[in-house]
Amino acid sequence: MTTAVLGRPSGWPPGMVTGIFAGLGAGAFWGTTFIAPLIAPGFSSIDLTVGRYLSCGLLSVVLLLWAALRGDTQRPTLAQAGAALWLSLLGYTGYYLLLVLAIQAAGAALPVLIIGTIPLWIMLLGKPKGLRWRSLVPGVLLTVAGMALMMQVTAHGQDGSVGTNLWLGILYAVLAMLSWTAFGLLNARWLARHPEVNSTVWANWLGLAAGVGALAIWAVAGTDLATLVSRPGFGTFVAVCVVTGIGAAWVASVLWNMASRRLSASLAGQLIVSETVFGLVYSFAWDGAWPAALQWAACALFVLGIIASIKAHR
Repeated sequence: MTTAVLGRPSGWPPGMVTGIFAGLGAGAFWGTTFIAPLIAPGFSSIDLTVGRYLSCGLLSVVLLLWAALRGDTQRPTLAQAGAALWLSLLGYTGYYLLLVLAIQAAGAALPVLIIGTIPLWIMLLGKPKGLRWRSLVPGVLLTVAGMALMMQVTAHGQDGSVGTNLWLGILYAVLAMLSWTAFGLLNARWLARHPEVNSTVWANWLGLAAGVGALAIWAVAGTDLATLVSRPGFGTFVAVCVVTGIGAAWVASVLWNMASRRLSASLAGQLIVSETVFGLVYSFAWDGAWPAALQWAACALFVLGIIASIKAHR
């Protein structure tokens, strides 16, 4: 009879369980961004994005300075700093800016649908060489079915109106999808090539780079500070930015880096679906409403898809 070793289920590759929980934890923190606009409704998506990544950048600066004072800091090389800037643009500020532009041009339904395909692309493009395609079919089909149900619910919730430039919005949404898909794959590859950089240090470098990007976005498209301060609910806005900047950006980044190191890109990509599940749970809790039957079914399909993918990768 086989037994678990050091708390790891028998037959599971080393680090896989930790990676799965890290990926799910990242999804739980990412899901908080779904309710950020609901908590601070008087502020634009761009302002919330800028505030989020400025908070993340400031935290990263504090942590890097603290590490320097303790003498255990690790400075990036020029190439590593360039990679942090480039990847933070792909997966942080650039991605969110494209998403905001897509929603402004085409409404929410189509961009959400296009962005929702990210887990599928990462799962398919990041398949390990030794894994058979047919083993991914159950997870892919369950995830697609869940997305189809969510698409139907979203369509029913819309009034049929879209922005004045639908095709431009679709283009922005596709670019946003490509941006984060590239980030997910390239970030995992970078971490695999640089084992000397741990997940927390890399999160700090990405956070600092994202903070620089947030300042650039604020300078171009953000609301000036005086106007922000004068708006009702500014304190709540700051609190939301701090919580999402620390949790949904920095902590989620650390957890995602851990998952990317311990799991194949295809399995880690499947775990991104948990962001939608957690986001729905948070939204329902905030609204004090029960999910519709189709939403329950979609969440169940998402969870079953994750379980099927985990089983395929064991």
